[in-house]
Amino acid sequence: MYKIFLADDEIWETMGLKKLLEKTGLPIQVLGEAENGIVALEQIVEKKPDILITDIRMPGINGLELIQKIRERELNIEIIVLSGYAEFDYAQTAMRWGVKDYLLKPVEQKELNRVLLEIISKGEKGMTGAGMLEKEAENATVMGQILKEIQESYMEDITLNSLADKYNISASRLSTRMKESLGMSFSKYLTSMRIQRAKELLADDRLSLEQIAEMVGYQDYFYFIRVFKKVTGVSPSVYRKHL
Repeated sequence: MYKIFLADDEIWETMGLKKLLEKTGLPIQVLGEAENGIVALEQIVEKKPDILITDIRMPGINGLELIQKIRERELNIEIIVLSGYAEFDYAQTAMRWGVKDYLLKPVEQKELNRVLLEIISKGEKGMTGAGMLEKEAENATVMGQILKEIQESYMEDITLNSLADKYNISASRLSTRMKESLGMSFSKYLTSMRIQRAKELLADDRLSLEQIAEMVGYQDYFYFIRVFKKVTGVSPSVYRKHL
C-alpha cells in the first residue's frame, strides 16, 4: 500500500482530490493532509509518506519551499505538484527539484491515474531489483562457503552431490554456478586443488608417491599417477626429478 500525503490550503480541492484518489482503484492510502507548508513538512517528516501531492501556493511556506526542504532532508518521497496555468513557471522550477510530475488544476482522473501508475510501477521494479540483488548476494555467499570448504577438504572424499545436499541446492544448479564463478567444472576445480598440493608435497623427498596420493585425496595410487600426468604432462616421479 502506497501512503499519500496531501498539502493544499483549499479544503474543497483536497476533498475533490481524495475522491479522485479513491476512484483510481490503486493500492494507495491517504496518510494525512495539511493546509499550510510548515505543518505539511512536520507531518511528512513524522509520517514518512511514499508520495506527496502538493499545491504551489500555500501559507507558511509555499510548495516550492516545501519541496526544497524535503530534498535537503533527503527524504525518499515521490512528489506530484498541482498548479494552475498562471503558476506554470513555478511548476517548471519544481521539476528541477526532482518532482515526478505536475498536474494542472482542475485535476483530471486520467492524468492522476497515469502519474500514480508510473510511480507504483517504478516502485515495484525497484523492489524487484532489490530482491534480485539480495538473492545474488545470498548466492555469492553460499558459493564462497562451498569454495572454501573445497579448499579446506579437497583431500577428503568430497563430491558435488554431498556439497549440494549440505547446502540445500540441486547438484545441477551447483555445477552451473561453479562454472559461472570459476570457469570450470567442480571435478576440474577439485582436481586442480589436489594436483597443486601434490606438486608442493613432491618437494619433500621423505614422502613416498603413495603417501602423497593419499594426502591429496586419492586412495588409488595408480589413478593418482594418471590424473597427475594428464594435468601436468609428466608423471609425479619425473616432476619430482625436475624440482
